[in-house]
Amino acid sequence: MAPARAAKRPKLEPSTSAAGAPHQRGDDDYVPGNIVEIELCNFMTYDRLVCRPGPRLNLVVGPNGSGKSSLVCAIALALAADPAILGRAASVRAFVKRGEESGHVRLSLRSQDQGRDIGITRKIDTNNKSEWLLDGATVPKKDIIDVINKFNIQINNLTQFLPQDRVCEFAKLTPIQLLEETEKAVGDPNLPVQHRQLIEWSKELRNLQVAVKQKEQTLNNLKALNAEQEKDVQRVRQRDKLLKKAELMKKKLPWLKYDAKKEQFQKVQEEEKIFKKKMDDAAKIWQDAKAPIEGLKKEKTTITSSMKKITNQINQNTNKRREVTDDEIQLSARLKTTLDDIEHLKRHEKNLQQKISKAKEGLAAAEREFQDLQPYEPPRDEMTQLTNDIGHKICGINDLKQRRKEKEWQLSQERENLRKCSDRLMQMESKNNKLLQALQRAGAERINEAYSWVQNNKNMFRGEVYGPVLLEVNVQSKTHAGYLESHVPNYIWRSFITQNASDRDLLVRQLKQYGTPILNYTGGNSIMCEPLNITPEMKQLGITSRLDQEFDAPPAVKNVLITQASVDQSYIGTNQADQSADDVVKLGINDLWTPRNHYRWTRSRYGGHLSANVDSIYPSRLFMCGMCYDLSLDKLFDYMVNLCLMLVRFSCRREC
Repeated sequence: MAPARAAKRPKLEPSTSAAGAPHQRGDDDYVPGNIVEIELCNFMTYDRLVCRPGPRLNLVVGPNGSGKSSLVCAIALALAADPAILGRAASVRAFVKRGEESGHVRLSLRSQDQGRDIGITRKIDTNNKSEWLLDGATVPKKDIIDVINKFNIQINNLTQFLPQDRVCEFAKLTPIQLLEETEKAVGDPNLPVQHRQLIEWSKELRNLQVAVKQKEQTLNNLKALNAEQEKDVQRVRQRDKLLKKAELMKKKLPWLKYDAKKEQFQKVQEEEKIFKKKMDDAAKIWQDAKAPIEGLKKEKTTITSSMKKITNQINQNTNKRREVTDDEIQLSARLKTTLDDIEHLKRHEKNLQQKISKAKEGLAAAEREFQDLQPYEPPRDEMTQLTNDIGHKICGINDLKQRRKEKEWQLSQERENLRKCSDRLMQMESKNNKLLQALQRAGAERINEAYSWVQNNKNMFRGEVYGPVLLEVNVQSKTHAGYLESHVPNYIWRSFITQNASDRDLLVRQLKQYGTPILNYTGGNSIMCEPLNITPEMKQLGITSRLDQEFDAPPAVKNVLITQASVDQSYIGTNQADQSADDVVKLGINDLWTPRNHYRWTRSRYGGHLSANVDSIYPSRLFMCGMCYDLSLDKLFDYMVNLCLMLVRFSCRREC
């Protein structure tokens, strides 16, 4: 026989409002709390809009960018919602139409009194301020919230109000969370209370079931323990019997030990008598051999003393012989030196005699020549000319000394410049360390280890390896550095760039443990971008340059930034371009940087509608530590080479 079917659940009563009365539809089919009219003014993309939704399901249909989400945002803001829950902006000023100072949103809600509507108005402005009006009268935000709560309108409840940007958050809700939110949205205040009581009762039931299982387990453990203890009782009884036997054996043990010791004592006494007899015999032999030993000891003492005297005499004679030998060697050296001096004096005397004879001959020849000479007349003109020449030479020497002092002063200045350049070079070396520390603070915790490995193993690469990219890029302007840092994704700044597949595979294997990205560039050394062409129309709108023209980098690095981040498609403008941003997009520019904002325009793939995104400008964080250096490393190196060449030329001239 089939079991009886369970009774159906009782039918729920119609939902009631917070006051307890059921919602009744009016003559026009509206329920209290329905939106009767929506009015927008200077709100996002709308100049002015008046919309009157129907009493039941309403659908808003349109292509992307046509303002569907703007209408939903207006309803949420008018119902006292925080802008953050919409996922589009953090403040209400972002919802004011660009170019306007203020705007407002007005909702008309069907009241519980038939024939009367409640008007809620929220005025917003670019100063992030909101003003609330209830039926035309200014009221605080709390009064608006009280009116909304009467109709059980829950903007923060995703089961009642689901913005487009919070769909992912709604999808992450667990079934329990979804049930709780649905109970709150239904409007019956007893449902969440009953749900929590049901959860508590379920927890108590599970706790009781667990307690029963634990008690059963404890009972089985006690039974097993009792069985084991019965076996222990039997073992204890057997142990008692054995202990009694052991006590009896302990009482007999001293008598047995006494008998054994007595036998040992008797044996020791007999051995003692034998050893005494042997000792007496040995004493007699010792007395007989003692006299010859004493005579030998005395003879040994006499011989030892005589040996000591002989050894001392031998040592004295050896020392005297050594002294005599040293004196003999010194006298021989003196004699040889004296003989050499005598031979030298003889040769010197002989040379002097030869020189004296030659001098006598020369003196005789000079006397004969003097007798043959005519009277001497001094050349006065030549002496005057020589005196003038000597004066000119002295002046020239003084000029050269003055020029030498100037060159020495110039040399000291150049040396001081060289020292400053060396300090500047050391500072630029430290610039890389600062940039690496900036990357480390930005999330690349082991970038220093990766950089050191690449620098220490350059001989393992077939081509040039660049990286991290942040160290290879040189930006002169702090403003442009902020543009570039915000435009390029963060992973590129900490990436290494290779130029062939083997180097890429090697770096991927070695740097995998450091979590460093590797990019491979296989193009040439030419820059892959169109030349900069600022047309008169661009200049008129305030566009001055392009982002790829405002930094220096090796060709491979620059081409990676062009292909990965499209820096050649991003333009730079002045404050004038900020004011005429609406006309910039007509020139085909989809990305624009100004001192105040970053503009990006995108076109819908389906309907071709154009939408704009405006972001604030933030200062550079990665490049900021290295912006104090104006000279590049190549320029500084060229300057030091020229300075060294100048010093070499000056040294050569000084030697001449």
